[in-house]
Amino acid sequence: MAPGNLNFIVIDDSKLDCFIAEKIIRNTGRGETVKSFIMAPDALEYITNEPGPANGLKTVMLVDIQMPIMNGFEFIEAFEKLPKEKIDNYIIYVLSSSINENDINRVRYHTSVKQFLNKPLTSNTLSTILELIG
Repeated sequence: MAPGNLNFIVIDDSKLDCFIAEKIIRNTGRGETVKSFIMAPDALEYITNEPGPANGLKTVMLVDIQMPIMNGFEFIEAFEKLPKEKIDNYIIYVLSSSINENDINRVRYHTSVKQFLNKPLTSNTLSTILELIG
C-alpha cells in the first residue's frame, strides 16, 4: 500500500457517472478501495454496518444531490446522526450538476461536507481534492 492512499465511496444514481468516477480515481493510483452505490440507502447501510476501514485509511465520499428515494441531502443528514467515531473516518464532497444557489448554500450548513463540486468529476478536480487532503 502506497503512502497517501485513500478509500473512496461514490454515491450516484447514474451508473455512467459512477463508472467515470471509479476510472478517474483508479487512474490516480491513490484509491486503495473504490466502492460505488447507485442507491444512497445502500451506501448508508454499508457505512452504518462497516466496523471501520480495515486498512486504517480515511474514506472520501463523493455524493450526488439529485437521486431518487434518498437524495444527497437526506443521505448527509442521516450520515451526520451516526456516532462521531464513524463520521471521523469519512471526508464528504458533494458532486452535483445542480446550479441551484439553494443547493450550493445548503451544503455549507453540513459540517461533514468539505466542498460542493460540479459534475462531472474530472482528473483535475480529483487532483485538487487529493492535494487538499494531503
